[in-house]
Amino acid sequence: MADTYRNFADLEQHEQSGITYSIALRRAQAPFAIVAPHGGGIEAGTSEIADAVASLVHSFYAFKGLKGSNNHELHITSTHFDEPMCLTVIGASDVVVTVHGEHSEEDGEGVFMGGLDTALGDRIGGALIREGFDVRTHSNPKLQGRERNNLCNRGRSNAGVQLELSKAVRRTMFESLTREGRTQTTARFDVFVNALREALETTSAD
Repeated sequence: MADTYRNFADLEQHEQSGITYSIALRRAQAPFAIVAPHGGGIEAGTSEIADAVASLVHSFYAFKGLKGSNNHELHITSTHFDEPMCLTVIGASDVVVTVHGEHSEEDGEGVFMGGLDTALGDRIGGALIREGFDVRTHSNPKLQGRERNNLCNRGRSNAGVQLELSKAVRRTMFESLTREGRTQTTARFDVFVNALREALETTSAD
């Protein structure tokens, strides 16, 4: 589905901050930024996961859809995403890890690894596999995060990691993917978040 808006300036002319969308941001000194550019109701569960992974250790950014319906209208693809506060955060971070939601119902509980930092991707993927997650590379090249101008690859290292989480695997982490349901996380949410945190902590210590 084509984006409704070409970039953030276009979106900002038609949408209302605090009404149809919001931005969450925390800055930290750690080298990583955990980013959910399609949070809230756009790709449900991604901003909650990114927030928990970042905790108070890593920088965190989320662009959240707040509409009662049709939040997909707020989706700006990662190669065009240019909200200024997001660009400031990732520009001050060595490595960016983005958390996305994949919508296909045919992909089971897949966690799809992408981005140009394949070493970190392998480390995160290995940590998730050890916890029983189905880690794969997406068959669609557009969901592999390989473009240089993809948001995950715009940190100071010019190489990051993109996580595409299937709808099925996100459902296992929350009571439901509704706004209310996402306030109640499951044990699987904790397992996923802790695996990512440990992979990032191990990388930071190297």
